[in-house]
Amino acid sequence: QVRLVESGGGSVQAGGSLTLSCAASGVTVNSYCMGWFRQAPGKGREEVARMSRFTTTTYADSVKGRFTISKDNAKSTLYLRMNSLKPEDTGMYYCAADGRYWCNGEFAYWGQGTQVTVSS
Repeated sequence: QVRLVESGGGSVQAGGSLTLSCAASGVTVNSYCMGWFRQAPGKGREEVARMSRFTTTTYADSVKGRFTISKDNAKSTLYLRMNSLKPEDTGMYYCAADGRYWCNGEFAYWGQGTQVTVSS
């Protein structure tokens, strides 16, 4: 059974940093496509970053240079380091995983989310 549990969200002032964690069970993070998504109030869900099984990373233009996706295979945990946070980064952040060979942005498994609030 696949389970993804996010943590590390919170409230921070603009310019601050947060690191989100996603503890994964039932998947092997080193062979799955893993990703982070977010959803702001009243908006649709958007992909923030993803990492393929080959550790190729992809970022949304809005977070390039500020966010870093990484993983610890031994801990079966995915991370999202977020620096220089902006109020527009506010939203619920979700971890996602998929076992298909190609990491094309489609994900079968989702966590429950962790809230990030950035104040100006």
